Amino acid sequence: MEKVVRGDPALEMAFVAAARRLVERGAVAISSTCGFSIRHQAAVAASVNVPVAMPSLLLLPVLLRQLPSPAKIALLTYDSTYCCEDLLGVNDPAERARVVIGGIEGGKFWRDELKRPAPPIDVAAIEADVAACIARLRDKHPEISVILFECAGFSMVASSIRRVTKLPVYYITDLCRMTMASVA
Repeated sequence: MEKVVRGDPALEMAFVAAARRLVERGAVAISSTCGFSIRHQAAVAASVNVPVAMPSLLLLPVLLRQLPSPAKIALLTYDSTYCCEDLLGVNDPAERARVVIGGIEGGKFWRDELKRPAPPIDVAAIEADVAACIARLRDKHPEISVILFECAGFSMVASSIRRVTKLPVYYITDLCRMTMASVA
């Protein structure tokens, strides 16, 4: 996981090989649980003949186009120090300015994921870390109208975050549902 987050280029061939194996075994679509796998999206998509929707970050340009121009999107990530602009797929500077990035680095879930072996997932800790990050972002950017989770681990708290923030929350499962509906 650390290698994916940090962008180890040596992983690309492993992603491609895994996707090919999955297709050989009958997979009709490919996805990933880590938003940082966006670095390998193009290579994997080029290597197989099924839809590839690896990271939730693919939703970002679509979500920007759904909102009025002053509205912003909070992109919540596992580690914002590695969430560079080149991962966003947004080239227009005006559109890019509407994406506010926040991470949970240093939080309990972040620390737990670095342990070997990782302890059981603490959903309450994820919720606390994510809620605190969103609160910080909304204090600085009250124009936030949508939340996009980069990390699939955050999906466990999407309902509670929707309830607390009263904002739409998107994550990898939304992209996967759409992709699977297209091949079903």
